[in-house]
Amino acid sequence: MSYHFEDYVLDPDRRELRHESRVLAIEPKVFDLLVHLVTNSDRVVSKDDLIATVWHGRVVSESALTTCINAARTAIGDSGEAQRLIKTLPRKGIRFVGRVEQRPTGASTSVGLPDMSALTLPDKPSIAVLPFTNMSGDPEQEYFADGMVEDIIIALSRFKALFVIARNSSFAYKGKSPDIRQVGRDLGVRYVLEGSVRKAGSKLRIAAQLIDAASGAHTWADRFDGALEDVFELQDEVTEGVVAAIAPRLERAEIMRARRRPPVNTDAYDCYLRGLACLTPISFDGMEQALGLFIKASDLDPDYAPAYGMAMFCHANRSGFGPTEDAAYRRSEISRLWQVIARVGHDDGLALGHAAWAVAFVLRDLQSARQLIDRALELNPNLSSAWISSGWISVWEGNPNLAMKHLKRAERLDPGAISITIPILSPMAHACFFLGRHEEALTLAERLVGHNPGAHPALRIGAASAAFAGRSDTANRLAARLQVIDPAFRVSRLREYLGPYRQPGFVEKYAEGLRRAGLPE
Repeated sequence: MSYHFEDYVLDPDRRELRHESRVLAIEPKVFDLLVHLVTNSDRVVSKDDLIATVWHGRVVSESALTTCINAARTAIGDSGEAQRLIKTLPRKGIRFVGRVEQRPTGASTSVGLPDMSALTLPDKPSIAVLPFTNMSGDPEQEYFADGMVEDIIIALSRFKALFVIARNSSFAYKGKSPDIRQVGRDLGVRYVLEGSVRKAGSKLRIAAQLIDAASGAHTWADRFDGALEDVFELQDEVTEGVVAAIAPRLERAEIMRARRRPPVNTDAYDCYLRGLACLTPISFDGMEQALGLFIKASDLDPDYAPAYGMAMFCHANRSGFGPTEDAAYRRSEISRLWQVIARVGHDDGLALGHAAWAVAFVLRDLQSARQLIDRALELNPNLSSAWISSGWISVWEGNPNLAMKHLKRAERLDPGAISITIPILSPMAHACFFLGRHEEALTLAERLVGHNPGAHPALRIGAASAAFAGRSDTANRLAARLQVIDPAFRVSRLREYLGPYRQPGFVEKYAEGLRRAGLPE
């Protein structure tokens, strides 16, 4: 049975709330509360009734209950001021006052699901997270499993590069054992995540696996173990672990997919992926190729914020390779692109993260950069590249301890970043250098040089670190390589290569290390 009111359809069997032909995202408790109100629209529902039915008698604070009611109102276009559909009766309770019509599920209506057979794959990686199977025989773990899946969906949804199916659609498969390839066709997704929860005594084990819906092949799997009394901590660990594994993996899979496509009739997203592919590893030629592709992506879609952010990243990285004749042009472009992102990317964590780094490094506006990066991490705390940008900004602000904390977070969120895509080693090496951990800084710099022999910042910090560590032969070798790729480099010009260090002592230590390495004054 489904319930129709205004332009909405509430379908308890499918656990869906639909508005016209669109399935709305709604949290599980909010959905349950709305179902209880709609199915009891003939009476006032008390607070105790709600707690007994929706929260199964658990202790719920007044603020949590109010928040849930407000969320239900928002989901159906109502508000606490208007109370058009959900009305509060002081000291009595609440009641659904809209006109409700009951219809058998699947009955013909103008407000329904789209024809699933017509669905095509989105032009970006798409994923559905199915309800995890409770293998414990303990009904209490059902709520834990459902809540964890909800958290995973929310966390993945913060990545604008991913197309994530809403919880209500994926939960239509709860209690079933569907063919994953059919799920992919039904929901129009390329990937499906499924898993299970098992309780054994005081222990919990959670397993998850990512499946390519086209082939049915497993692309990733992992399991997580913890104590029963730590269920919420374990839930957070699983959510972060799944997001850390899936988001970077899907991006890399899509980059490889773009590389295999013929370079014709490309759309904005395809150009963007091809640009990312040119940055592995980062080089001057690669950046110029990537920049052209990011510009093309923004021409194809003027509102595609990540393309502007990566264009800023390329302009700023070019400055990191040393002074250039077009430095004024680079600064002007970064300023212009910053204004564009402020207009089209104010809610895009990826674009804001790259913009923050460029604004700090080239425009030397640390205050604005900090505001940008904090906003990016507020929008998506699971974004590895934003934590890396925050690490760099923290180094320049004179706080290498905070920088290391943020860089470790980035490493946890994208374990492949060290050797594959994101230049995390350079800010780590700089943070270690200013913390006096010179051997560690040298190791990190040499690892980066091993991946990218022409990495100018890595050669600089490596030579300075080796000198302070008493490794004169290594310092001289790295300094000599630096002079080969940049014969014009001089210690006196160091500030032209560096970011906006607030602590003069940091720059002085850097310069002294390069002098000890044998670089000319």
